Amino acid sequence: MVAVAHGSRDPRAAATVAALLDAVRARRPDVPVHASFLDHAPPAPDRVLDGLARDGAGEAVVLPLLLTAAYHSKTDVPGVLDRVRALHPRLRLRTAETLGPHPLLMDALERRLSDAGVAPGDPDTAVVLVSAGSSDASANATIAQLAREWRSRGWRDAVAAYASAAGPKPGEAVAALLDAGAPRVAVASYFLAPGYFADKVRAETLAAGAAAVSPVLGAAPEVADLVVRRYDEALENARRATAV
Repeated sequence: MVAVAHGSRDPRAAATVAALLDAVRARRPDVPVHASFLDHAPPAPDRVLDGLARDGAGEAVVLPLLLTAAYHSKTDVPGVLDRVRALHPRLRLRTAETLGPHPLLMDALERRLSDAGVAPGDPDTAVVLVSAGSSDASANATIAQLAREWRSRGWRDAVAAYASAAGPKPGEAVAALLDAGAPRVAVASYFLAPGYFADKVRAETLAAGAAAVSPVLGAAPEVADLVVRRYDEALENARRATAV
């Protein structure tokens, strides 16, 4: 497994990815697991895959540690695969789906809200689901749909907000819910790892009146379980394609 994370200049991000992959290894000790990053931190996925091929690996599953399908999964990761295939045509590359959307991530979000002192499904609490935001409208629409689905879990309300590239902004969403009469607003951080956006969202939403802001998803057990599931799905899909 070659896990591909976004990458950050913030050293907490790489440490969080390392902790998540340690949890994955504990679940699947039979699988060699390698970390890689698209930007800002080594090693690049091209380099990891090149090294595996030179060491004699015949197959690798490239698994995007990305919470929504957007530019990185649609453009950057396929570009990596194309470059590696050109260098190592005998290396069989399988691509797993992005982590989200998936119900396990919603469970992980509620775990992190609990860590912040927010009871899951509290009818007096409205939730703002905050993602990084994307220039890809379909990615933002996915987050909005997740928020709508989350309302059925008992919350007073659930809305989406975006740290960049789209609106509403997190602070605006918190203020709007409070103005609409929500007794309490909590912010669910839909980020895999800490960094600039997670810090910005925390500061902005607390200033706007949020009662709590959840930690990033990180190495939550549900996230580690989902990584393993995506890996197994990629291999199963490859087997089915071969059998046809």
